[in-house]
Amino acid sequence: MKIKTNITRYSNVILFLGIFLFSIPSKAQNETYAVPSKQDIADTTFVNLKDYSRDFIYDMKYATEDNFLKAKVYDCAECFLRLKTVKALIAANNDFMKKGFKIKLYDCYRPLSIQKKMFVLVPKPEYVADPKKGSIHNRGGAVDISLVDAKGKEVEMGTSFDFFGFQASHNYTNLPDAVKANRKFLKKVMIENGFNSFDSEWWHYNLKTGLKDKVSNQKWNCE
Repeated sequence: MKIKTNITRYSNVILFLGIFLFSIPSKAQNETYAVPSKQDIADTTFVNLKDYSRDFIYDMKYATEDNFLKAKVYDCAECFLRLKTVKALIAANNDFMKKGFKIKLYDCYRPLSIQKKMFVLVPKPEYVADPKKGSIHNRGGAVDISLVDAKGKEVEMGTSFDFFGFQASHNYTNLPDAVKANRKFLKKVMIENGFNSFDSEWWHYNLKTGLKDKVSNQKWNCE
């Protein structure tokens, strides 16, 4: 009887250990699935366009001395924007690529400190926004752009980027038909994807939903 009792006890112990050991991975597995997934970032978060698309051409003027300031004022040639602006810009670029073109970027987010320097040089609100109010560039909701064709050649738009004259206006019509068609094409696709044009600058586009975002003076992460 004693032998049977011990066998029974040993069997119970082995059974208990088996159940216990079996339950450990099962519990761990359940805990793994219970960990909440990483939440999507807010549409107003500043992001680097290159992290979301490699389909753009870059000529970031203010990261060089090839600009009306004649000085490099950006730490690096990166295009930072709020995420919602990035999404709309990629959608527009996809539409252009279907027609054999790509967006070329001159400027994206601009710190308020740079806006102040620009306004000192060109104190004309029709061309450079008064830093007291802030530009939508300072809000991460604006881009300065042109187009390149399938061979990488920039499309003719009538004036250079940052040309401070009436010829750069969308309302100026004394231009070759091809130039007017190019400006019209750029404007049409951008507006269809949630942007507004700026009358005095054919290259400037604002995201409609970005007008009320806060002005920012943050630095780039150039690493």
